Amino acid sequence: MITLVGISGSLRQQSYNSALLKAAADAAAEGIRIEIHSIADIPLYNGDVEKQQFPESVLPLKTAIQQAQGLILATPEYNHGVPGVLKNTIDWLSRPNPKDVFFQLPVALMGASMGGFGTQVAQHEWQAVLKALKTRVWHEQDILVSRAQEKFSDNGQLNDPELTRQLTQFVSGFSEFCRTQGKRGA
Repeated sequence: MITLVGISGSLRQQSYNSALLKAAADAAAEGIRIEIHSIADIPLYNGDVEKQQFPESVLPLKTAIQQAQGLILATPEYNHGVPGVLKNTIDWLSRPNPKDVFFQLPVALMGASMGGFGTQVAQHEWQAVLKALKTRVWHEQDILVSRAQEKFSDNGQLNDPELTRQLTQFVSGFSEFCRTQGKRGA
């Protein structure tokens, strides 16, 4: 069994990125499980707070990622950049030592937006962050969903057969990448 953790970088109730992540979990073949975790309760990073007591809300996500074989980030793009709430979550997860969670961790990026370019700029900007954390970013397939409002129903169900096919390939390919990476830190 390959276990992947999925995080949506949007807090919006009807988020296309959350719907995309759920569709990826639904597209997972037998033997692959995507655990979707919310970041809604992660506080803003503050070194003073960290010094007093590490936030309890960060710990379950940190543990889940440490136990998983890979991480999928479903990233929105805000003002041609990464979403603050997702970057903030990654900052908390990297504390106190980024190697505890991220060293050699296989990571895949995907994203959905209402615009015409998907989340191309945000995914590009994530590369620098993920490189600094010494992750193993999977580059074999892009999921850059543009005009997401046309691909999902009002209740968040994916209704685009081509995107469903792409997600099936994406999850399968990333899972194989995780399998071949072996034990993290090796």
